[in-house]
Amino acid sequence: MTDTLSTPATPATPATPATQATPATPGTPATSDADVRPVTRQAAEQTPTALWNDSADPRELATAIHEYGAVGATCNPVIAYTCIQQDAEHWVPRIREIAAEHPTAGESWIGWKAVEELSIAAAAQLLPAFEASGGRNGRLSMQTDPRFHRDQEALVEQAVRFSQLAPNIIVKIPATKVGIAAIEEAAYRGVSINATVSFTVPQVVAVGEAIERALDRRAADGLPQQEFGHVVTLMAGRFDDWLKTVVAREHVMVDPGILEWAGVAAVKHAYRVFQERGFRSRVLVAAFRNPLQWSEFQGGDLVVSPPFQWSKDINDNAFPWRPDAIHDEVPAAVIAALRAATPEFARGYDVDGMTIDEFDRFGATATTLRQFLDADAKLDALVRDIIVPAA
Repeated sequence: MTDTLSTPATPATPATPATQATPATPGTPATSDADVRPVTRQAAEQTPTALWNDSADPRELATAIHEYGAVGATCNPVIAYTCIQQDAEHWVPRIREIAAEHPTAGESWIGWKAVEELSIAAAAQLLPAFEASGGRNGRLSMQTDPRFHRDQEALVEQAVRFSQLAPNIIVKIPATKVGIAAIEEAAYRGVSINATVSFTVPQVVAVGEAIERALDRRAADGLPQQEFGHVVTLMAGRFDDWLKTVVAREHVMVDPGILEWAGVAAVKHAYRVFQERGFRSRVLVAAFRNPLQWSEFQGGDLVVSPPFQWSKDINDNAFPWRPDAIHDEVPAAVIAALRAATPEFARGYDVDGMTIDEFDRFGATATTLRQFLDADAKLDALVRDIIVPAA
């Protein structure tokens, strides 16, 4: 989802490969004075790490694809609401047309019809990358209605329908207890999956296992095998946000820079687990809070999906990156400090830190679900104002 840009704190830890902003190996920088291309494009072309754009806005997406090297994008209620708000010249008359074409439709249905049209248009921009990669990239992530978060069958049915809107649609389902069951069933039915509302290592591992079960079931039942492009999101910055909330609430004094490393540490750990277990899905990093959540992951077979403004700022600042950064360990002292600050770090970092029954009660889950639900309500209200304007 799209998150506002914030200024990261600087960790007060000794300079190590994992904490340096410059390349870890002297004499082998990932960028050079002679290469004036955006650094995200350089990284995308020199490493297996894929860049996606956390927005389906058509103008932003065109720049992200053609200038920055993006090969994927995202749409969700927050993004759709923002896009429609910011392009009223197009969407106000189009929403009126949708309402006229479907005279019995309610405002929620009309709003989601607009989300579908926005998503289909974004998917068309990504189709060349989809075809070039054999389906691994070039995906447009379309999110299921957050109001279905308690209804497994509704999530599955909507996911199947969304997957049929364009050949390169990938569908976002929350990594909650109900959502993971829906992910397994939808993946079995041939839906390309992007898990969302996911902030922790135990969540992404549980989703990775569910997708493996679905793919094995498909093989056992003789269903077609193909590149589904499954990804499992870890919202790194929202893990940071939650730990900062807990530390502040409990009046724990800690170097604030340490808290900027929680999401980075979780992603690196999750990536190692996915590689060790041979999962056929990839980790996707979202919810950016600092540029390390881009630069620290280059070199791995995973996806980084910053909001457009983050990509622009990374490129405008030519923020350094290392071609094997994903393999650099976060210093043990940082991990120890995070563990000491709050037990919530261990819950999110350790593979067995939470059971699937605890995912729904994790603080970041409730916060994010509420934000998605609020965006749905705002989209309803926006449509209402268009089709039933105030007297």
